[in-house]
Amino acid sequence: MSRFLIISNRLPVQINISGENVEVTPSVGGLATGMMSVSQSFDSLWIGWSGVDKNKLSGSLEEKVNKALQKEECVDVNLTEEEVELYYEGFSNKTIWPLFHYFTQFVKYEEEQWQAYKRVNQKFADVIAENMDGVDKIWIHDYHLLLLPQMIKEKFPDVTIGFFLHIPFPSYELFRILPWRNEIIEGMLGADLLGFHTFDYERHFMSSVRRLLGYDININEINMPKRIVKVDNFPMGIDYNKFHDSALESQKRSVRDKSEVRKELERYYLLYPETKFILSIDRLDYTKGLINRLQAFEYFLQEYPEYRDKVTLVLLAVPSRIGVDQYQQMKSEVDEIVGRINGEYSTINRTPIWYFYRSMPFENLVDLYNYCEIALITPVRDGMNLVAKEFIASKTDGRGVLILSEMAGASKEMSEALIINPNDKAQIAAAIKKAIEMPLDEQIERNTILQKRLKRYDIEKWATDFLNSLDEVRQNEQNYLAKKLTTSSKNKIVKEVCGSDNRIFFLDYDGTLTGFEDNPKHARPDKELYDLLDALAKNPKNRVVLISGRDRDTFEEWFGDKPYTLIVEHGVWYRSAGKDWEMIEPLDDSWKESIRSALEFYVDRTPGSFIEEKNYSLVWHYRKSDPELGHNRAIELKDEMTSLVANLNLEIMEGNKVIEIKNRGINKGRAALKVLHAKPADKIVAVGDDWTDEFLFSDLPSGAISIKVGMAKTIAGYKVENYEEVRDLLQKLACDK
Repeated sequence: MSRFLIISNRLPVQINISGENVEVTPSVGGLATGMMSVSQSFDSLWIGWSGVDKNKLSGSLEEKVNKALQKEECVDVNLTEEEVELYYEGFSNKTIWPLFHYFTQFVKYEEEQWQAYKRVNQKFADVIAENMDGVDKIWIHDYHLLLLPQMIKEKFPDVTIGFFLHIPFPSYELFRILPWRNEIIEGMLGADLLGFHTFDYERHFMSSVRRLLGYDININEINMPKRIVKVDNFPMGIDYNKFHDSALESQKRSVRDKSEVRKELERYYLLYPETKFILSIDRLDYTKGLINRLQAFEYFLQEYPEYRDKVTLVLLAVPSRIGVDQYQQMKSEVDEIVGRINGEYSTINRTPIWYFYRSMPFENLVDLYNYCEIALITPVRDGMNLVAKEFIASKTDGRGVLILSEMAGASKEMSEALIINPNDKAQIAAAIKKAIEMPLDEQIERNTILQKRLKRYDIEKWATDFLNSLDEVRQNEQNYLAKKLTTSSKNKIVKEVCGSDNRIFFLDYDGTLTGFEDNPKHARPDKELYDLLDALAKNPKNRVVLISGRDRDTFEEWFGDKPYTLIVEHGVWYRSAGKDWEMIEPLDDSWKESIRSALEFYVDRTPGSFIEEKNYSLVWHYRKSDPELGHNRAIELKDEMTSLVANLNLEIMEGNKVIEIKNRGINKGRAALKVLHAKPADKIVAVGDDWTDEFLFSDLPSGAISIKVGMAKTIAGYKVENYEEVRDLLQKLACDK
């Protein structure tokens, strides 16, 4: 059985030390609960911080802590108080947290905290390295460890790494503010699979990758120089049955066994049966929108006075990061607003807000979820928000109304709730009124749909889906490795080709024999390439065919005096060594003027783009444009061109940062077959990097050796990473035997 590592900032256990006694209890939380069943399916190990500074423990006590953690299949990453302050309280929660939640006014840019963040991520990597025996899969969690995937991948390139971000990923315009943005992105890209709660966060991440690092993206795959990284969204669920069953059990308890919270709610309801309880549960955090929520409730009481004696807001604010200034200031503001509302609208018998500043045990939370008719969940930015899901899971009779912020990730899959803008007081107040007046059959109808969805896609399903996707990524990596041109396969090809007396080499140019340049004219062949091609062509057993999308004049300038066969414009023009250029088949270029104006329109709208005119095609280049803008404009251009070219016997070809419009049916495959028909070859080698080269690979005889440059999917038999590997292979094939 393979070993599996789970990595998070905190371990899923609490350590309680009393004298010389050490007690370990399981943590209560979505991640710990969700990963429990998954970890039991593997020979797994959980690595994270225990919350204890072992430097302050005696040797014997430290040993007891280690043994207690070992029994729980956990390994501690020991952090000092200073590291916790700088890495956790500092960079993680004063830089990443506010920035990723769009609170730029609270972001701190401290070099000391950044350096501590890097050191602690490296400390995690070092502990992981000590526990890598038999490990083939690692799952890293959350914003505290954004650099860790790359650190592990550099040391263990063959291990499959998954990373899940439990908070939002901001838009590029915000993320670019971060001085260490490239390091963060590159750290995350060490993973083979990156997971986010919603498609929006996934889209923001890929936009930053494209614009900061310039990597090509194909749907949800990032093409890196040596591998492909998959990005997907996995909305996190809850332990549905735990909440639903606990709510059922609570209802069945005798009066004596009921919790004090439930007794108080029932007692109040007996006195005031018309009362609607509105529940608000959140950590005291500026992202949760507590201030806006209270102001909206105050607005509701002002605008709808007929409900003042019929609603009670149960406000549970769980203490969070007590030592941070912003949180202390927020606590004071919440206290002030609650006091003002209660002072204004309280009567002798009724108080509009019941305010609790503390955490509550699980059974009390379930009682609140189950008993309160309305949940008011209005974060101004939230990665997911599991409270909304827990509320719905606890509604055993189907009654109740969820009011949910559109800024919470959960809103994307809970559209049956009343979705509101957390900054719109009037809309929230209207939603509260609608919730109070909503008929029971409508409540049950909405909640039944939500409950079915939440039960089906629970926390275990979330974890299983992620791990299944991680297995698929691993399988894709193995498929790539199966085609990778290894030393042994390279030697086999050299032996096979050199054993033939009649060989032909079909070689693409850009991206295959040389690298890409922002300006195509700058990608001239260097002396090394000339010498290599000359060595190949000098052997009378070899025929060298350069087959490219380049224009005729450029290739004539670069290779006109060389003994190579040249095929340009994807198969329009053909020239044997020492002979004149000829068209492979008659073509018409009268269509150019009707297409040129559309391309010029996109040049005007896309700074850095330009048009290249060939004899029988027009090419729109956008390599020098903003990556995101260029990508979007390319999609628009293809859509517009599709209708324009339909009746002109033209086709659209998308290359590497280019869109080319050319005559239909002209491609490298047809051109290569004409060459082979005129003079067959015993051994055929074809190398290319573009999807236009797939025509070449598919049309060649079955015995041909086809090689794809890059990570993209291909029908070629082999893959190499870059043009340097192509040159190295050709050097070995320049044989005289």
